[in-house]
Amino acid sequence: MKIGILCYPTYGGSGIVATELGMSLANKGYEVHFISSALPARLDITNPNIFFHKVNVQTYPLFQYQPYDIALSSMIYRVVNLYKLDLLHAHYAIPYAYAAFTAKQMLKGDDNDIPLVTTLHGTDITLVGQHPSYKHAVEFSINQSDAITSVSESLKKDTLQFFRIKKEIQVITNFIDNSEFDECNECQRTQFANADEKILIHVSNLRPVKRVEEVLQIFKNVEKKVKSKLIIIGEGPDMEKVNEFLEHNPELISKIRLLGKVNDLYRILQLSDVFLLPSEQESFGLAALEAMAANTPVISSNAGGIPEVNIQGETGFLAEIGNVEAMSNYCIKLLSNEELLAQMKINAKLQAIKFDLKNVLPIYEEMYKTTIENFKRELTKV
Repeated sequence: MKIGILCYPTYGGSGIVATELGMSLANKGYEVHFISSALPARLDITNPNIFFHKVNVQTYPLFQYQPYDIALSSMIYRVVNLYKLDLLHAHYAIPYAYAAFTAKQMLKGDDNDIPLVTTLHGTDITLVGQHPSYKHAVEFSINQSDAITSVSESLKKDTLQFFRIKKEIQVITNFIDNSEFDECNECQRTQFANADEKILIHVSNLRPVKRVEEVLQIFKNVEKKVKSKLIIIGEGPDMEKVNEFLEHNPELISKIRLLGKVNDLYRILQLSDVFLLPSEQESFGLAALEAMAANTPVISSNAGGIPEVNIQGETGFLAEIGNVEAMSNYCIKLLSNEELLAQMKINAKLQAIKFDLKNVLPIYEEMYKTTIENFKRELTKV
């Protein structure tokens, strides 16, 4: 099977999932073609079954905004024709599903066609998709797909609520490769905390939706009761709020480490005792799942699909969005009880195993095969 994957190249959840999925398919012998504006962050281009096609946008003074969607559609058309792809998989409705539909229309002009799978990841539905400038295009793109998947039941529910979807949406959850978290490096813990201190961690792109101010306030409350350190990994617009917090709380400067973007995230997660995720919106909670794979319990909000990953009282605790006091108290309760913390670390790992790549990849493979078979069956009816 030859598969074209359309995705964002950044560290965001949709790009990570698309990249990991493609590499796993390539490892099983499938030919996988990535089409994007840049090389995806985690893509191993040395794999002989992986191909990368960069979308180049020619700059013209005539355009105030360069027409990336047109260049993307043209590249999809060229790759399908040159490499005889069997299926396209768009990760994110805009612009990928929309551009793929345009490419399909171009292919039909050559008496050619190809099935399209669209995976909905979150903000393409809950944020971008609901904006009047994009809503109808998003709805159209989804309905023109031959198969639609969602990363959580919560996102599927939101999609059906906000859009008039005419086709079934199959939930195929996000996943992780637990084997990447098996290496233990407890001896390096002293780089971040003393032996009598706990480590709290937050990983995100530091956008307002992640509520990093609440992460800082939770830590401030916890540190009063439990000796601890806070690690913040990531970069984004709300880094300035972190700096402002430190200016107003100079006594915590030595207790908060800002690491920016890191390549060995797994190793740092393994050192942590609690992962903080007070987001106001999460379609799935991939960051929480990665933490759990590293034996780290999660204190989170109950936004979106997070409760499908973080189980209340088993793998961590959940509270209403914005309830800093509850999340602080849960954190103190957990970090003050070594027996409870140890059990939740075990529970977190067991929950992460349920979302292992080995369990989810066969679902994608079966969905691809069914989509291709149904597509061919419909073509014979025309």
